[in-house]
Amino acid sequence: MTSASTKCSTPETDRPRRERPGVLLAVVARIIATAGGAGYAPVAPGTFGTAVAVPIAWATAGLDLPIYVGVAVAVTLVGIWAAHIADAWWRSHDSGRIVIDEVAGYLVTVALVDRGDPWVLGIGFVVFRALDIVKPPPVRWIDERLPGGTGVVLDDVAAGVIGAALMVGLAAAGAFAALPR
Repeated sequence: MTSASTKCSTPETDRPRRERPGVLLAVVARIIATAGGAGYAPVAPGTFGTAVAVPIAWATAGLDLPIYVGVAVAVTLVGIWAAHIADAWWRSHDSGRIVIDEVAGYLVTVALVDRGDPWVLGIGFVVFRALDIVKPPPVRWIDERLPGGTGVVLDDVAAGVIGAALMVGLAAAGAFAALPR
């Protein structure tokens, strides 16, 4: 007889298997982790997840920076929780279906620029996706070393911090002002 808390080893990995969360909790976490289902896109789910963030950033354009930062932090924290639960349900680590990390990272990328300008949002999209794919230091280090939902989400937030610095640099250089209106 085994208890529910007994950890089983899998023959393939000889690592303890994580317990699966309850069904309702897992459903809520997977809806959040997949950004409402965008993570189920058959190709480029990270790109689809980032696309979910664009209207969120636009809708929050009128918020004062401290409130917007609070929104981005809330998305990050809820995303860490959801990514952890979803990965436990799927028995994976950083499943491609998890795209809430892209939402959080993109929101950070555009935090310090005009979120009401479609050009800026589009450039932020490209900047963030490039950084998320390339994973420059310390993004790759975070991705490889932080466990669970923390590593899944915070590497994208780190890419977002780098992206925000690039976006501020582009704005300061007048790149956005030079775009057609």
